[in-house]
Amino acid sequence: QLQLVESGGGLVQPGGSLRLSCAPAEFTLDYYAIGWFRQAPGKEREGVSCISSSGSSTDYADSVKGRFTISRDDAKSTVWLQMNDLKPEDTGVYYCAGDWHGLGLCLASSYHYWGQGTQVTVSS
Repeated sequence: QLQLVESGGGLVQPGGSLRLSCAPAEFTLDYYAIGWFRQAPGKEREGVSCISSSGSSTDYADSVKGRFTISRDDAKSTVWLQMNDLKPEDTGVYYCAGDWHGLGLCLASSYHYWGQGTQVTVSS
C-alpha cells in the first residue's frame, strides 16, 4: 500500500514562496498520479494541483494558476509543489495523494492513498 509523506510546509509572509515535497515512505511513485489538496479551518478540502502518472498532464485550481507549479521526478520518486506569491487564503493543511494510473485530474474521490499533511500558514 502506498504511503505518502509530505514536507516543506511552514510559516511565510504574504508574497513569499514555499516548495512542498511528496515522496513515498517506500516503493516508488511510478504509475501513480499525484495530487495536492488543501483544507483550511472550517472549509472543505479542495484540489490545488495534480499531475498525471506520466507527468504529461497537469491540473490547477483557478485560484493558484500562475502562482503554483507542480512537477515530478520519478527517478527521485518525488513530486513538488512550488508555491509563489503566497496569499493568506492559501493557508491550510496541504495533503498529497496518489491515484494508480491516474490522469491527473483533481477529483479527490479518485485518490485512494493520502499523506498526513503539512501545515502552510501565510501571515504577516
